[in-house]
Amino acid sequence: MAAKGFLVVDEKDWSELAAERRDWLIFNTLKSMDDRLKSLESWNKPLSVVGGVLGGFLAAIGLRML
Repeated sequence: MAAKGFLVVDEKDWSELAAERRDWLIFNTLKSMDDRLKSLESWNKPLSVVGGVLGGFLAAIGLRML
């Protein structure tokens, strides 16, 4: 049921699960997605700063070449 860190449930397995177990699988999947998005969002500000500095540097070089 698990492949490379991701939970994979096919239709046959899903249909055999109890409703309570399905609810827990859905909850755990949503929690995992939320954690992954939070880790990606934590990189947003630092990468924005680096991109701004790099873009400013390249723009300054481009203006000197004119």
